[in-house]
Amino acid sequence: MGLAARRSVAALTDPPRRRRGSYRGEDFERLDADRSSVVTTEDGVPLAVREVGPGDAPLTVVFAHGFCLRMGAFYFQRTRLAEQWGPQVRMVFYDQRGHGQSGAASPDTYTVEQLGRDLEAVLAVTVPRGPAVLVGHSMGGMTVLSHARQFPHRYPKQIVGAAVISSAVEGVARSPLGEILRNPALEAVRFVARYAPGAVHRTRGAARSVIGPVLRAASYGDEAVSPSVVEFSQRMMHGTSITTLVEFLHALEVHDEAAALRVLAKVPTLIACGDRDLLTPMEYSKAMAAQLPRSELVIVGGAGHLVQLEEPVVIDDALVRLVERATPSKLVTLSRRVRDRVRFRG
Repeated sequence: MGLAARRSVAALTDPPRRRRGSYRGEDFERLDADRSSVVTTEDGVPLAVREVGPGDAPLTVVFAHGFCLRMGAFYFQRTRLAEQWGPQVRMVFYDQRGHGQSGAASPDTYTVEQLGRDLEAVLAVTVPRGPAVLVGHSMGGMTVLSHARQFPHRYPKQIVGAAVISSAVEGVARSPLGEILRNPALEAVRFVARYAPGAVHRTRGAARSVIGPVLRAASYGDEAVSPSVVEFSQRMMHGTSITTLVEFLHALEVHDEAAALRVLAKVPTLIACGDRDLLTPMEYSKAMAAQLPRSELVIVGGAGHLVQLEEPVVIDDALVRLVERATPSKLVTLSRRVRDRVRFRG
């Protein structure tokens, strides 16, 4: 099937829905048990890192999570793809600055520009040599774009493919999130976080009341999504500090990584989103894919912003296709053999 045809099928096919109550008892904190390390950024911020797969694997896939989340947002990808790829692929996950188990930093550094440099620091330590594919969701997609703009010499010399999921090249002022950003209450919280950080805890309720309902409504497109998955994503969001929340909200409003597209055009890409994504509507993804001649556009029917949690099989399969397009034929063949063995056992 040609790429253009694959785009059409992806846009028109609604994936089968999981029954309400699915994933009950799932250990969503599984990544905490994976091989761990700490990468220190150029300005001294410790980033928590987890790895799955052998250090000498032919390919490394690095995952960057989104706003108000942590590396656990890729739980389903870590679980299924580790089995599917086997020893041929090493996966690297990390918490962005101010999120999860990574360190906090000066509010001035909570920018998409800095996130791109943080990704470079992670790559320098965890993938000093050999090919890599980058995967970013939401703000993590902006991180990938920022990295491409700032480090174009990496593409395609080392970065051989990239996935940008539920994201946007430019600020999200035109989405419902943009309306939130113009709320005076959030600007007041941001002022306190910068100039009276000791009092920021007093603004927690105001910030949560403004942003919380929108994030909850935009996360999933189907009301029948597993309550266990919803609860997990809520835990990640509530575990994010108020300073991180308000500062990165501003960063999402003003970022502009349009210059990254001519760099990403050098490598195979995956652009994916849900057609019910209210934070980064699918028009953003369609516009991005239109400028990337080697892209596959996957629009998941009925899914919201957290598409990789809501419809993990669709995203997993798309990532497998990306790796097959991005890697040497030898690795592609081995990857298919591993996949066939997994299917045979199933």
